[in-house]
Amino acid sequence: MSPRQTPTILQRRFGTELRRLREAAGMSAPTAAGLLGTDRTVISNVEAGRFGISEERLRRLASIYECDDTDLVNALANLTGGRKTGWWEEYRGKIPPGFLDVSALEDYAVGLRTVQIAHLPGLFHTEEHARAIFELFFPPLARLEIELRVAHRLARQTVVTGDSPISYSGVIHEAALRMQLGGSHVAKAQLQHLLEASERPNVTLRVVPFEAGGFPLLGDSSVLYAEAPNPHLDTVHMDSPAEPVFIDSPTQLANFRTRLDMAEKVALTPPKSRDFVRKIAREL
Repeated sequence: MSPRQTPTILQRRFGTELRRLREAAGMSAPTAAGLLGTDRTVISNVEAGRFGISEERLRRLASIYECDDTDLVNALANLTGGRKTGWWEEYRGKIPPGFLDVSALEDYAVGLRTVQIAHLPGLFHTEEHARAIFELFFPPLARLEIELRVAHRLARQTVVTGDSPISYSGVIHEAALRMQLGGSHVAKAQLQHLLEASERPNVTLRVVPFEAGGFPLLGDSSVLYAEAPNPHLDTVHMDSPAEPVFIDSPTQLANFRTRLDMAEKVALTPPKSRDFVRKIAREL
């Protein structure tokens, strides 16, 4: 078996949780490999996401580690080799891999929570708004890459607008709502699209007006908390100028949940938020 050169975020999350189970059992990688009847390097490669394993081997490892969390083991089993290839794979090698990792997280999630300070939620972008964002990149992107990124962003939206939509709860700062990317006409159409999205039963949007003052996460331009089928597999994604940052330590995840709760508390209620967005749209 040749190792994966660039493991996906879900492959890395799978390996991370296996490592945590092994460490919780107080077992070394060589010992685990011996009990599994395999080479010692297999365990380290699996834990790094470089190798995949079958569901049978996953369950044997869970037994070796004496893990009695059936829900977690079943969730990990769903991440083994039998999982289907995602739609985003058609973009691999064409746009940055971090974009594809975000798509995979959203597809795997059962719920999403976000805070947006400078940008509107990507899952509710219009085509014109998305294109205006990618046209701002410097050095400028090639026209083909801009169109690929736009197409990918629009395709992501099916997780909240498709036949089996997941729950979405977003906090948007007034600063993001007032950004007139692409001009007032594009901005107004984008706000109207956002209002329509907010009426979906699975979508909750809240606005933090300037007058609300500061709150935790204010210094982070974009935070995505992906709720997995099992809480142990939750993951936070944060935008970064260099590359996306993914966070999965239990302590940090708990910290982010608390900060998201605090951001929601200072925000307007969903009905008042819609009124606020309508007011800004009328001003354009």
